[in-house]
Amino acid sequence: MTSANPRPSATYALRKRLPRNAFGNALFSVGMVAKVPYFGTILPLVTEMEPGYCKVSAPNWFGVHNHIGTFHAIAACNLAETAMGMLMEATTPTSHRWIPKAMNTQYLAKAQTRLTAEARLTKAIDWDTATDGREVLVSVEVRDTDGNEVVHCDITTWVTPA
Repeated sequence: MTSANPRPSATYALRKRLPRNAFGNALFSVGMVAKVPYFGTILPLVTEMEPGYCKVSAPNWFGVHNHIGTFHAIAACNLAETAMGMLMEATTPTSHRWIPKAMNTQYLAKAQTRLTAEARLTKAIDWDTATDGREVLVSVEVRDTDGNEVVHCDITTWVTPA
């Protein structure tokens, strides 16, 4: 962010008020799922959230399995979108709003463990010049517990003044 002291979203303001520990992460994640129920299908846990970066994990449980018993590709996409969404909530000030526009996904390997998605902005946003609609690209790496990238998503969001 480059604007001087932009007001953070209510979502990010709440996250900053909670403890930065397992309890705070769990409490925030439960609240996030209450606000965005579909994310609950993967049982996400937001472990890091700051402007330009977010890290979210999801357990490997039967509710995310496909017909061969591995982490379903679309469940992994849901995890990637969760990480992107919380990154955008931490990054986008109240003067603007965002919405997902497109997702380019590469399925790189079977996922047989808990997964962790790390979302990053591909470049900084100058909010002072974001006066018209613009695309913002978020890159998301989804890794297994061995650190192998099993899914990669580039998610385009559409950002406009509020």
